Amino acid sequence: MSDTPPKILVPAEDLRTFSAALLEKGGLSAEHARTTADVFVWAAQRGVDSHGTARVPAYLDLLAKGVANADPHLTVESTAPAAAVLDADRAPGPVALTAAADEAVRRARETGIASVGVRRTVHTGAIGYYVSRIADQGLVGLGFVAGMPNMGYTGVKGAAVATSPLAIAVPAREHAPLLLDMATATIALGKIRQARASGTPLPEGAAATEDGTPTTDPEQAVMPLPLGGAKGSGMSLAFELLTSVLVGAPIFASFHAGDREHRQNALLIALDPAAFGDPEAFVGAVDDTLGTLKGLPTADGAQGVFYPGERSAAVAEERGRQGVPVVPKVWRELTEHAERLGVALPV
Repeated sequence: MSDTPPKILVPAEDLRTFSAALLEKGGLSAEHARTTADVFVWAAQRGVDSHGTARVPAYLDLLAKGVANADPHLTVESTAPAAAVLDADRAPGPVALTAAADEAVRRARETGIASVGVRRTVHTGAIGYYVSRIADQGLVGLGFVAGMPNMGYTGVKGAAVATSPLAIAVPAREHAPLLLDMATATIALGKIRQARASGTPLPEGAAATEDGTPTTDPEQAVMPLPLGGAKGSGMSLAFELLTSVLVGAPIFASFHAGDREHRQNALLIALDPAAFGDPEAFVGAVDDTLGTLKGLPTADGAQGVFYPGERSAAVAEERGRQGVPVVPKVWRELTEHAERLGVALPV
């Protein structure tokens, strides 16, 4: 028999309300707390637990230390109808990028395609949420993020670039939207920590020591290596140019010059299928494409043929019915914060 404590199952809406109450007590406005909680619960419901409610204690810490601004003044600057820069004033990422996604949709409705750069935010959370928010409006969403260097770069000793993610969401009619959400690293930092806790060796070529030497020893590993070697590190550098440099807030160069203040930048793009043709024909063709993929012969030993986002959408549906599991360690942390802040538990 396993001695692992059972996970707590919490209805998604209760978990959202609970998380929002904690974040509001942590200093956010009611609206910003709800927005941030939406992003966390969306990730948790889809099985992306590393970006789910486990982030609530970390965000409370960011707010308490002043790393994240609890009362930000978001401003939008624009010199062209299809482009804008949102200055986040160090707002939590979910607050800034949700506003940016909505701004991109509004502009794309008028111009066919629109991009919104986000300057000076703090930890974006699950980037898939923001492009999915765009896809929920019937548009195609693309997103890029640049952050603090924490990953190797081919030929460089030590950490050089960030595990910067990209995400693409494409709406469909009958199928769940396609959602590609990936980092430029071979393995997540959280996976390294999990391997260290369990004593499990890391895959070959996934992580490195502080000086950049590849290792499978989780005790020695301190940073992930880029996905596909030069391909992943090159993508990360490109995302720095597409986000940070584009909005006038470079991270890479200033970090290597000694500026270690935590911040992130992003770029969200919305494309309106109506600008390219019949939007109904588009989503119908997306369905046909996904259906064709799923109808292809299944390889020996494969569990099935899946497109990006399909399985996480199924997990979200299941957890919507049964509740969202919260691991004991995270539940204990949430409970401690709730007791300290005077917030009632959902169960």
